[in-house]
Amino acid sequence: MAETDYLLRYEKGNFKSGYCILLKTRTAVINKYYSIEGKVYCLIDIIKSIEFDRTKLSEKNQKLFTELSQTKLIL
Repeated sequence: MAETDYLLRYEKGNFKSGYCILLKTRTAVINKYYSIEGKVYCLIDIIKSIEFDRTKLSEKNQKLFTELSQTKLIL
């Protein structure tokens, strides 16, 4: 998440949604005990919910962000 100015951490926690976003410190924390699939779903959800300057994204990441924005997660 380097292009978004957010810090991503994987730590132990019992977050109801599997992750927690600390807006003041621009940090996203994902439960490290989640499965890989669960972590991916959390990352997609985090990317959709945070506000950041999309012009800072590389062309490749802008395309990926557009695709993820249009994706509905089915759990």
